[in-house]
Amino acid sequence: MTQDIDPTEGGNWKPATTLVHGGTARSMFGETSEAMFLTQGFVYETAELAEARFNGEQPGFVYSRYANPTVAMFEQRIAALEGAEAARGTASGMAAVNLALMACCKAGDHVVAAKALFGSCRFIVETLLPRFGVESTLVDGTDIEQWKRAVRPNTAALFLESPTNPTLEVIDIQAVADIAHSVGARLIVDNVFATPLLQSPMKFGADVVVYSATKHIDGQGRCLGGVILSDEEWIVDEVMPFVKHTGPHMSPFNAWVMLKGLETLPLRVERQTATAKYLADELAGHSAVTRMIYPGREDHPQADVVRRQMKAGSTMIALEVKGGKEGAFSMLNALRLVKLSNNLGDAKSLITHPATTTHQSIGEEARAELDISDGLLRLSVGLEDAGDLLQDLTRALDRVG
Repeated sequence: MTQDIDPTEGGNWKPATTLVHGGTARSMFGETSEAMFLTQGFVYETAELAEARFNGEQPGFVYSRYANPTVAMFEQRIAALEGAEAARGTASGMAAVNLALMACCKAGDHVVAAKALFGSCRFIVETLLPRFGVESTLVDGTDIEQWKRAVRPNTAALFLESPTNPTLEVIDIQAVADIAHSVGARLIVDNVFATPLLQSPMKFGADVVVYSATKHIDGQGRCLGGVILSDEEWIVDEVMPFVKHTGPHMSPFNAWVMLKGLETLPLRVERQTATAKYLADELAGHSAVTRMIYPGREDHPQADVVRRQMKAGSTMIALEVKGGKEGAFSMLNALRLVKLSNNLGDAKSLITHPATTTHQSIGEEARAELDISDGLLRLSVGLEDAGDLLQDLTRALDRVG
């Protein structure tokens, strides 16, 4: 395979150009679309070449569990967008989160994480890591003093989402990064709600950024994927041994789908963000809405942090409705256009009830601590006409109470 564009040229490109051309490598056939290499292994012209590949003395592909040409194009493209030295595609977003934390830690280490995490992320931090001798502490991510008090000399990693799932808290990444670096720890940021277009965690000191590519990067609900981005040395020395020996690598087919998704990412995110802001403003005054949370609004609890580190709000809205679970279910069951699903970042608008779905597993006490009430709903805004969405949501809210 050959790259027909000098990779260094991409440093001058705007994001939209990078997402169409970044990392592209073509075969001898000169195909327009990226080639899909659905292969498990690779052949070698000589035994000496095989030995050199396995020794790392000769560049090239060895086995698709380690690396694959199609996956490599996806990795190079997303790394160029993020401003990272290197990236590794994974089978899912949770594979990326697990890989990032495991690559940072060993028995005897300590992890500090924000309490406001997706349920599966909390499981890794609270339940899985301690099984392997890694202690963990959960803090209020918006309280910088709690981060300072929680770190220890053996703290290896700090982990946060921003905006958080599902209450859309926005955490000061630079402040947390400074705390992490003061004890020699790495800061891992799950940036999926902001997307790489609306927030760049590495510019604010994050060492590792993870995404569920299943969400906005695919953007059309087709397949699973994840990605972990960081400096090349850490990716090669710490992440790659896990990739080789535990098998979380992204499939070539899914990587090809993600490459196609990246081409339209700016168009989709811009449209979805504009519609989300419109809907948040229009619905905030509805009599059935007791709380509206959107990072682009001045009444957001961390509006000053949003202005400092985000280019725009989000494609996501959180709203609390009257009547608790009964009121929330009444609204959900009245919707016709917006679909009930626990996914997000899709071209279709999707809504979910976190207390009984995505955050059901963390328990009632933890939900109360995170302000995830029985009336809270999480809306992922899609590409439908904004007026049609407003009409559907308003009609459903009118049924509450």
